[in-house]
Parts: sequence; structure tokens; C-alpha cells
Amino acid sequence: MAPARILVLTALAMIAFAGNSLLCRVALKETGIDAASFTTVRLVSGALVLWLIVRLRSGKRSGRGSWPSAFALFAYAAGFSFAYLSLTAATGALLLFGAVQATMIGHGIRAGERLRGRQFAGLVVALGGMAGLLLPGLSAPPLAGSLLMIGAGVAWGIYSLRGKGGGDPTRVTAGNFLRAAPIAGALSLATLDAASLDGAGLGYAVASGALASGVGYAIWYMALPALKSTHAATVQLSVPAIAAAGGVAFLGEALSLRLVLASAAILGGVALVIMEKRRGGQGAAAAGVSRRQTER
Repeated sequence: MAPARILVLTALAMIAFAGNSLLCRVALKETGIDAASFTTVRLVSGALVLWLIVRLRSGKRSGRGSWPSAFALFAYAAGFSFAYLSLTAATGALLLFGAVQATMIGHGIRAGERLRGRQFAGLVVALGGMAGLLLPGLSAPPLAGSLLMIGAGVAWGIYSLRGKGGGDPTRVTAGNFLRAAPIAGALSLATLDAASLDGAGLGYAVASGALASGVGYAIWYMALPALKSTHAATVQLSVPAIAAAGGVAFLGEALSLRLVLASAAILGGVALVIMEKRRGGQGAAAAGVSRRQTER
């Protein structure tokens, strides 16, 4: 694949992933759609687009997804939506990214990986940044929304770890979306009394599922085979920054000093973990990143 094409595909994927935060936030802030309905429409539209992409591709590929992974995907999507009832796009994207990376680094440590000095320092800095962001104060994000987004990040970390070696990633993702859609439908039925829909909100939800999620993942999986694992991990550091810029430009959100400092600590700390190569040729292994994993 030509370097220019790799660059374009990677950039489009990162914009799509950041777009999920912007689309969800604007839908829940500016329209009448409720969080459960947004989650359901997002997963259903994502499932349909991914199914169509899989059907249109040539060649026989393995991979079906699983119900445990689908439940993790649903937990991520639901926590993500309900968190954005109160969080800004930038804060939500940062907390999600930090929780995903902490989950995957923790899994690597539990599996026997050992962090080198700079990697350990990076982990401490990143966790310190998350703690500093959540400390009580006038500029602290709402605790309930923050905990929901951290839970969403943990769920996505688990989902990513479960996807390692599961076959063709697009087929696996399509299978998991198809399984997660009825679970989200059950949530909508359970919260039917609080359901609220409008055209604009549905449009944002469809865009989040079909474009930012379905097409975004398909594009990312096209670019991944051409990226080194360390590069694939590092480029995902741009997602919270893109979401923050979009929140300022399109949603009129303000960046507090606390958020800026926390962002520097979290993203810088994770970058240290990723970039400090372990002996034995393992680049981003300590960060739990594989060529078949994505972000959010």
C-alpha cells in the first residue's frame, strides 16, 4: 500500500473515532434523543453497515464474533452514551482513552509483562493525570458521568483484548455489532418510559453508527496491516486531541487548565509506555496493543 494512502486511511479512521464523541455529545446536548435510544440506533446502524461491507468483500475470511464480546461492546456503547449526558466531548474522549489503555496495560502486567523504568514512570504519570482530572473542584467533570465513561473504557479494553487472534477483524466486529444490537434494544425497551426521539437526534445516531463506527472501523482495519504495532498505538493518541479540537470548534466547549494539564499527563504518560521498547523486540506489547485492536 502506498504511504500516501496509508496516511489518508489512518487520518480518516482517527477522525471517525473522534467523531463518535462529537456526534454523541451534540445529539444528547442539542436534540431530544435519549441516551438509550442513541445507543440502540448507533449499534443497529453500525451492524447493518458492517454486515454490508462484509457481504460486498471478495474472498473467504474467518471470524464470527461472540456473545461475551458483544456484551462488552454493548457495555462500552451504553456507558459512552450515558456519560455524554454530562461530559464535554474532550473530557469524555480523554477519560475513555485513559481507561482503555489502563485496562490493557493492567492486563499485560497480569499476564507477566514487566514494565521498564520509563514505562512504569509513564504509567504513574498517566494515572496521576486521570486522578488529577477527577479531583473535586470547580472545573472537575461530573463524577457520575466520569465513572460511566471510565467503565465504558474498561469495557472497550476488554473487548479489544478479546478480539486478539479472533480472525478477520471486520467480520468479527460485524458479528459483535449484530449480537450487541438486540441487547441495546432490550435496554431501550426497559427504559421506554424515558424514551425520546427526534429527526436530528436519529440522524446523529445513524451517523455515529454507520459512518464513525462501521465505516471508521473498516477503514482502520484496512490501514492496520501496513502499520507497525507501535505506530498503530501511537497514532491513537491523536483521538482525544481531535475530539477536544472539535468540541471547541463545533460545540463551543471551553478547555480548562485542569483538562489541558490532565491531557498532557495522560497522553504523555501513555506515549512513554508505548514508545519505550521492551527488550526482545516488543514495542507496544506493554500497552496491550495488537495489530487487530482499535480505539474507540
